[in-house]
Amino acid sequence: MGIVETGLSGWAPAKVNLYLHVGPPKSNGRHDLDSLVVFADARAADHLTVEPADTLTLDVSGPAAAAAGSGEDNLVLKAARALQIAAGVQQGARLTLRKWLPVAAGIGGGSSDAAMTLRLLTKLWDIDPAHAAALAPGLGGDVPVALAGQPALMRGEGERVTPLPSLPPLAALLVNPGLPCPTGPVFRAHDAAGGGADFAEIHPLPEFPDAHALAAWLSGQRNDLEPPAAAMVPEIAATLAFLRAQPGVLLARMSGSGATCFALFEAIAFAERAMVVLRNDAGRKHWWSAACRLGAAP
Repeated sequence: MGIVETGLSGWAPAKVNLYLHVGPPKSNGRHDLDSLVVFADARAADHLTVEPADTLTLDVSGPAAAAAGSGEDNLVLKAARALQIAAGVQQGARLTLRKWLPVAAGIGGGSSDAAMTLRLLTKLWDIDPAHAAALAPGLGGDVPVALAGQPALMRGEGERVTPLPSLPPLAALLVNPGLPCPTGPVFRAHDAAGGGADFAEIHPLPEFPDAHALAAWLSGQRNDLEPPAAAMVPEIAATLAFLRAQPGVLLARMSGSGATCFALFEAIAFAERAMVVLRNDAGRKHWWSAACRLGAAP
């Protein structure tokens, strides 16, 4: 995070679910989750700037601006208004979002934007960070872990976040086939198939000395939403097939509710090579991709 004239700015990175186990639907319609979450570096992130103003305004630009929108349904504006009310703040802010992460893509872009909004406005308005922490769960299941910004276990409905600072750094390629995969229908398909019957939290989590050990252990885990998402968006299977065929790959899996998939590699050079191959493929030029390191948020 840095100073920009009289304001503040920060990166809102992609969230990656290294595994995602989903329980059956509860009486409130939500699900218990057990997930190991990491964040991309600035190569796979949106960028947010907040500056003092009399009212709250939001300007969105960038490749994914149209899909994200700049109205009341944008999570940045929702988070800002909620924090303003909760803290009794009278001043406003001019919010500027450079939106690069794809929308409805399983990498929590909107949640990450909302978390960065809470973090920056807490500093700009000089208010107690407890307000942001209290508001985060109500803004979305991924917002609490995004607010923490560290490798973490995400459990419950997303509100139980346990940081894991000792997780090894990871080289990765994130790929989205250019198609949205809305969360609601994917969860409903998971429920209709009887998913979550054997749900249980993993405890204790093993220690991982390096990326190879982590990838080997992850290969025995799963993303429970991958099968229903792939049934709705067949390109997910094609994305995973591409990633698994690349040199140096350790593991490939879908993140969140899709359609973004990720591959862990032996080194960042392998991830960058795979990205070049993808971008030179005439049939896949419209796919979104980012070679990056995964760990704590930038």
